[in-house]
Amino acid sequence: MAEERQYPQVGFKIIATIKGVKSTCSAGHRIGDEFEISAHNTAGLCGIFYHDLFPYIVMLQFGGAFPPEWGGGDTLTLECMDRYNAVTIDLRRIRD
Repeated sequence: MAEERQYPQVGFKIIATIKGVKSTCSAGHRIGDEFEISAHNTAGLCGIFYHDLFPYIVMLQFGGAFPPEWGGGDTLTLECMDRYNAVTIDLRRIRD
C-alpha cells in the first residue's frame, strides 16, 4: 500500500461542516461533522461529492470570490448530487 502523501498548507484554510443529511450518506457523514479540506486533501469526502466541490474549494483556498450579488464572502453552502441521500455542506474560508 502506498504511503499517504503530506502536502504543505498553501493558500487559505478551508473548513467543511456537514449541515444536513437527507437520509443516509454512503460515506458515513453526519450532521455536525467538521474537517479541513483542500485542493490536495479530500478529507474522506465521497469522491463524487469532492469532484463537484473541487472548483469551489480551489476558489476559496486561493483567494477567489463570487460577485457580491451572488453572495460573495467566505462561506458557500452546497449539496451533493444524490437526491435521495443529499448531504448539505458549508465550505468556510479561514482568513488568519
